[in-house]
Amino acid sequence: MTVNALIEKTGYKPLLLSDGDREITGGYAGDLLSWVMGRAESGDCWVTIMSNVNVAAVGQLTDCACIVFSEDVRPDEAAVNAAKTHGLNLLLTEKSTFEVCVEVGALLK
Repeated sequence: MTVNALIEKTGYKPLLLSDGDREITGGYAGDLLSWVMGRAESGDCWVTIMSNVNVAAVGQLTDCACIVFSEDVRPDEAAVNAAKTHGLNLLLTEKSTFEVCVEVGALLK
């Protein structure tokens, strides 16, 4: 499934869409950035409530397909600017982290 397909099927709002055709191959949920760095995999849809500039660095390092900010969280301006630099996809939703994980998991099966 692509990032564009995820947006279409879930209604998540794109905040930054650098590559909507990027393939999502898995998922990861986590807010402790050092933990995410060691466990998220390339192609993952990463779900988080962290919103600072370090999210972009972790997103680039892990090569995630997209970052979904759950719980109505909006990343700060520095994070968005860094994400632009790294060519990341950022999506927003008011849904809980649990709801997003269930939804994405079901779509990836």
